[in-house]
Amino acid sequence: MQPKTKIVMKLPGNSPYLLFGREKWSELRKSEPMTLSENELSHLRGINDELSVKVIEDIYLPLSRLLNYYVNSTKSRQLVMMNFLNEKPQKIPFIIGVAGSVSVGKSTTSRVLQALLSRWKDNNNVALITTDGFLYPNNTLEEKGLMTRKGFPESYDTRKLVRFMSDIKSGKEEVRAPEYSHQIYDIVPGEYHVVRQPDILIIEGLNVLQNRTDYPLKKARVFVSDYLDFSIYVDADEKLLEEWYITRFMDFRQKAFDDKSSYFHTFTRLSDAEASAVAKSVWREINLKNLTENILPTRKRAGLILHKSHGHEIDYVLLRK
Repeated sequence: MQPKTKIVMKLPGNSPYLLFGREKWSELRKSEPMTLSENELSHLRGINDELSVKVIEDIYLPLSRLLNYYVNSTKSRQLVMMNFLNEKPQKIPFIIGVAGSVSVGKSTTSRVLQALLSRWKDNNNVALITTDGFLYPNNTLEEKGLMTRKGFPESYDTRKLVRFMSDIKSGKEEVRAPEYSHQIYDIVPGEYHVVRQPDILIIEGLNVLQNRTDYPLKKARVFVSDYLDFSIYVDADEKLLEEWYITRFMDFRQKAFDDKSSYFHTFTRLSDAEASAVAKSVWREINLKNLTENILPTRKRAGLILHKSHGHEIDYVLLRK
């Protein structure tokens, strides 16, 4: 068997990022203990998203340690400011944005960070919200002719999403986010996720890093990215993303055979080859276009980039200087 060739990546001298291979990054864990059990990991795994104890130790424990530094630093700065202003200290959540393509594993990354960060003694209230809940309902998308643009910026109720972020950042006692179901592929009427003054809020979504430079000046407004204290972009090559999307589509379809309420039940009438062809078409006609036009251009704004290779293995990390 031929030995694996070690890929050496170098960044240009003017890059705003520092590059860490997996081994080098894992050293930053220091003595931080592993706090998740194998049983807990099984609940955190996404569909077709490999997640081992090793990747938690090598990647996510150092990342949670870094984020804890950022959180504590921000809290200290807020306290100094309130003292300077002779104002009573307020509880202002630290907000982390997690962006990336469909099927890259943003949800798994967010769930793992939520679990790890909630174990830091000063930040045990960690909330997680997905921007899927702020998509327009399917009937509204159909009325607007946007069903084939679902996930694109215009398919979101941006005003409602920004108002949610503003309420969170202002320290409002209770804020509600609409629930989205991947089973029915739509907003769940009358269901909400209630957020009550968390220490940390993780918001995960396709376009959380977008800002006014992505729109004509006449449409400039406030964006989710304006409220973020730290941002993460989960990255992978397009061919892998397509492969993971098709596999996820087929997994959803498999689980929908006995569930007529599932959006994917319709595809159970197709053969495996036909269903795979549909998934490939959806990827290339919708998700790849959204990635190329709207998601990938925001990668350069991230504070940290996690790059994935085969098997959802993270092979390197880029950290903004």
